[in-house]
Amino acid sequence: MEANSLYANAERLFMLLDERQIPHLLVGGLALVFHAEARNTEDVDLIMALSDLDRLPELTITDRNEWFAKAAYGPLQVDILLTENPLFAEVAAKHAETRDYRGHRLRVATPVGLLLLKLYALPSLYRQGQIARAALYESDLALLLLSHPVADETLLGALRPHLIESDVNALADVLSDVRGRMERKF
Repeated sequence: MEANSLYANAERLFMLLDERQIPHLLVGGLALVFHAEARNTEDVDLIMALSDLDRLPELTITDRNEWFAKAAYGPLQVDILLTENPLFAEVAAKHAETRDYRGHRLRVATPVGLLLLKLYALPSLYRQGQIARAALYESDLALLLLSHPVADETLLGALRPHLIESDVNALADVLSDVRGRMERKF
């Protein structure tokens, strides 16, 4: 999808969510734009409650499981992280800020919220063999950490209740690798 079309469709979706007073939090690549020089994205990622999906018949749900839903809003792909997942609910409650988006007030995940979501996803991406996507997420971590320094233990401590200890340890190694690349000098 062309960038202008993405932004126009996203804006229409955000207006619909506001009109219906549906709580949501923007996460993912579009949210990253608010905090760092970000890569391009082709979809909109939101944290929402499952019960609120019924209030959006304009969304065509194409796939859903316990914690995620994929939908289409016209040509716009919308990935939904459901608040039934305790970490997603925590990010929506504790790691959100309001930003202006094309004349619209929008709740966006904070850098810490985005870092937590990216880190949380990495073990699953590696297990599924999605190495290219994992590399993008690690790049996003570096972009966020460059402009919003956060102690590794702060992030890992917040993730500990939601992941097995071996995954937390592996994420500590990932953060160490990312920080090493950030400090690399030639």
